Amino acid sequence: MSQPPSFEPRNRRQRPSVEGARPVGQSREQASQPRTGQGRPLRTDAGKSAPSAGAPRRPVRRSAFANKARPASFAPSSGPASASGSASASAPAPAAESARPTQGPVTPPPSYLPQGQFSEGRYRADQGRVQSVDHPNVVQPGLPERPARPRKKRSWGKRILALILAVLIAILAWVFYLYGYGNDKLTHASALSGAPDTPGTTYLIVGSDERGEAVNDPTEGHRADTIMLLHKPESGPAALVSIPRDTLVHYPDSDANGKLNGAFSYGGAQYLVQTVEELTGLTIDRYIQIGMDGVKELTDAVGGVELCLDYDVSDEYSGLQWTAGCHVADGTTALSFSRMRYSDPLGDIGRTERQRQVVAKIIDKALSPATVLNPFAQRRLVGSVAETLTVDDDASLMDVGYAGLALRDTIGPDGLKGAPPIASLNYPGPGGSSTVLLADEAEQFWIDLRDGTLTPDSFASF
Repeated sequence: MSQPPSFEPRNRRQRPSVEGARPVGQSREQASQPRTGQGRPLRTDAGKSAPSAGAPRRPVRRSAFANKARPASFAPSSGPASASGSASASAPAPAAESARPTQGPVTPPPSYLPQGQFSEGRYRADQGRVQSVDHPNVVQPGLPERPARPRKKRSWGKRILALILAVLIAILAWVFYLYGYGNDKLTHASALSGAPDTPGTTYLIVGSDERGEAVNDPTEGHRADTIMLLHKPESGPAALVSIPRDTLVHYPDSDANGKLNGAFSYGGAQYLVQTVEELTGLTIDRYIQIGMDGVKELTDAVGGVELCLDYDVSDEYSGLQWTAGCHVADGTTALSFSRMRYSDPLGDIGRTERQRQVVAKIIDKALSPATVLNPFAQRRLVGSVAETLTVDDDASLMDVGYAGLALRDTIGPDGLKGAPPIASLNYPGPGGSSTVLLADEAEQFWIDLRDGTLTPDSFASF
């Protein structure tokens, strides 16, 4: 195996030693001479004459490993010692020995990384330079001190939480907007009587048969076509009672009797509230009224509803044309469906059942995902509801919402709904008119309604 090549240079020169040294710098005699010409007189070696004043100055050679600071032995002497200049010239070796600077420890010069390789490895700053921790002799000058920054970890949990909060804030803002938008469109009326409160919350829901464009009926006047009593007791399930509009009642503050809807025609909403309170013994807390045209608008706002009736109908008064079965009805058909009574075998009782069906279908469609998840449908529905409703002076859109939720519970398959006990559907009333006479059990029915103890058997059956 061959030896590796040697990097030792050939013809290596021998390093200078003290024996072969010669004086460097000025002698004492030259230092004591006055300055003339362009500078100090140049030194002369033995056997050589001094150059002229105009000659170029010879450079001084110094060792690369000597200290930069000149030792004290190089400082020229002055004063009486200048007289011994000839003695110094006769002995060159001792003078050269004393004039040689003291050599310090040899320190290797630092090495530098090529440009572009500085980013590799670990480095630390030291007096304006950056030194490699892995290679202490490798430095990079001129770089500022910069502490290492810890790498931040991505927190997906915080990002997801921030996104959820943003969505919740947007939803709340939209709900507040809808509430303000609908609440400003509500119509208020003085309807409550101010009677002492009774347990629970009682809503009187009235469908007014005001003659609008959607109604073609020979009956004249302004009457209550639908009267529902929604009661939510302090304990127990809510119940919805449909009071026939032809129910025979006593009119408050008078000795007269008549039909229930006549109280609305005679004294308006407030007088109707007083009449119902006297009949049931319950204080009305909230009054909600909707016109017949409102049924049409609400049905169209939810995109139509599916209604069912098991017999054919062709009624000229309500305008209902129906084939037995279930059909998707628009606003005009739903209005005729809820008003038809002359072609119904049960008359007013059958009509109240169909009215509850229409209300239930509208509420179910309004709370369906297609409406709840569609902001445009929400705004359209809220606007239609608010524009078609008239409430008491203290009610707000929030009360309407509570009533709608309670209605949804009562109109469901397991809900408590129906008419109070009835003794006769064709009882002769004042002036020979036909009225609905409630049974004697109705007194206990209203008490059970107030206490929340009604059962499905408590309602009238036919």
